[in-house]
Formats: sequence, C-alpha cells, structure tokens
Amino acid sequence: MKKLAIIGASYLQMPLVKKAKEMGIETHCFAWADGAVCKDIADFFYPVSVLDKETILKECLLIGIDGITTIATDIAVPTISYVAQKMNLTGNSHASALSATNKWHMRDVFLKHGCPVPHYKVATEPKITLDSLNLPVIIKPVDRSGSRGVTKVDNAGYIPAAIANALEESISKAAIIEEFIEGDEVSVESISWQGRHYILAITDKVTTGAPNFVELAHHQPSNLPLAILNIIKAETIKALDALDVKYGAAHTEIKITPKGKIYIIEVGARMGGDFIGSHLVQLSTGYDFVKGVIETALGYFNEPILSAKNSSGVYFLSKDTEHLKPLFETEQEFEVEKEITAPVLKYITNSNDRSGYIIYRSSEKINLL
Repeated sequence: MKKLAIIGASYLQMPLVKKAKEMGIETHCFAWADGAVCKDIADFFYPVSVLDKETILKECLLIGIDGITTIATDIAVPTISYVAQKMNLTGNSHASALSATNKWHMRDVFLKHGCPVPHYKVATEPKITLDSLNLPVIIKPVDRSGSRGVTKVDNAGYIPAAIANALEESISKAAIIEEFIEGDEVSVESISWQGRHYILAITDKVTTGAPNFVELAHHQPSNLPLAILNIIKAETIKALDALDVKYGAAHTEIKITPKGKIYIIEVGARMGGDFIGSHLVQLSTGYDFVKGVIETALGYFNEPILSAKNSSGVYFLSKDTEHLKPLFETEQEFEVEKEITAPVLKYITNSNDRSGYIIYRSSEKINLL
C-alpha cells in the first residue's frame, strides 16, 4: 500500500484525504490538533506544526512515505518541497517553493523573467514613502493567503495603518505595497509534470471590492474573450517557468485591465482554495484534479483529459450576500453541495468571516449576485 503524507489537516485537506483513501492509499496527516478535522478520517495523525519541516522529515523517514502533498495551503509548500527533496520524492525544488510562498521574492523573480507585474515596494515597518508608486495601492502580507491583511488605500495618510495591519498578519513581518490594477480578476488552475504545464480551467472571481477584496463567488469557465484567455494561458506558463514550478498543482491569479493588459498578481504552487481545485475543476471539465495531484506526488502522471464542458461555481454566504440565505432552506436544481458553517452572518474582511457556501453545476453560469 502506498503511503502519502498530507501537510495540513483542516477542512481544506478533507477532499485530499478522502480521495487518497478512496484510491487505497494510506494517509498520514501533519498539523496542529486545533481545527484538524482530518485527524478523524486520516489513517494516522501527527500533532506537528506544518512549518516544522525537520520533525516532519524525521517522521516521514520512519514511515517510509511514497509521496507528500497538500491542497490550498501556501504555508505548507516549503515543508513539502524540503521533505520531497531530502527523500528523493517527486516535488518542486525548495528554492522554487520559497519563491512561490513569498510575494516579495516572487515579484523579483517575475521581473527578472519579464513577467508583467504591478509596480511594487516592500515594507518591514509602517512608515514608508511611495516614491514612484501611484495611488491607489494594495497593501498585503508577503506570505499569507485568504485575503488576510489585505487593504486598498486611496489616501497616503492611511498607508501606515494598512502596513501595520499587513505586518501583523505576516509570518515574516513584511508587507508588499503594489499599485492597484483596475479590471477583471481570474485565476488559472493548472497541473505540471516534468516542467510541462497543463491549463485545466480559468476561473472568474467576484469579490467584495475595496478595501479587502474577499471572494464572494467563483465561476468556471471564464467569460472573457478567447483572445484574452489565450494571452492569460501564455503568461501563466511563462510565470510557472519563471518560478521553476515543475510538478503538481498551481493556482495563478491574474488581473486584466479594461484595455486588455494582463498582470500576474501571484502564483500559488498548490491547488486553489475556495473549492476551486477540489470541486469546480472536476465539475466543469470532468478532470479529477485531486486525484491528479495525488498521482503526481506519488511519482506518476496521466495527461489530463478534459471530457466535460459544464458551468460550475461557488457562492459564499455572508452579510454581504444575505439574499442567498433562502437558497439554503430548500433544494435547488443546480446545487451540488451546500452548508451553513456559522449561524451569524458577518460582513467579511477575510475568508474566515464567511458563513456558508453553495456549489453549483449547470449547463450555463448561474447568476445570483
């Protein structure tokens, strides 16, 4: 029986654990016990910080794992690459993983390789001058996801407070300040094998807008014109090559201006969260993305076959989307899965403030906002 180490054990990893067990693979989950819902379904659970790469390596050597992976969890990526490299397992280099989990280093790599990125600066303390940057700007931690610590600033007087907020959320206590790009936002879901990249889907995003830009919904496939989609695909492959992503899932975030200019915002060397990778890709394309990620981690690969052409999406329940609540009280023809996760609806400032979700599949996009 193959043995798979899974870094992280929150609800984000649940589809990964379930799929691995369905495939007859022995699962070993590593994470702090608090919030580790996967500990009840994984074959083995280890209460170890996902950042403690040396302890995880020691345990993985004792277990004799055949692969190591995660989905939708940025902070686990360096540990995965470190263990994979030490044990000669399939994975990206540790240098690649470090660049893919630090927006500062990532921007530097993109600039070096000619990838289009917004103008930016880095701050390690609240006081900073914009110099050549133009307002408005987006300020965010260099090493967090889920919209934590993200703020749009239109007035220079609010910059110190926004930087302080980002620094508070940052693991490495650094923030990035970048010029705000007006336009549509998409993510590109892909999987790579031996440096060849396969684009699986392009996802349209709907957010709360300023100041925090938390996602309210995601839809596949994208409604952007074909010519723009082709440019997005080409720039995504260029960005993945720049970061030296050779194996596994990636989630690339891109902004497109009204004039059609494209900017790479960031690349996650892991599957996208918010059910994008774990649910929407398979619903819209027929390709079992989670299975593909597991197979890649175990050292073998089947070229993706996109056998379906459906529309799929997810809406998140919050005070901002309160009008969706009646949909949770009766069964909907288009629904695949839904859940209310918190009884009190809140206006959201990051993804943890959301109170539920409803996932759909249909022959066409379902517009509810």
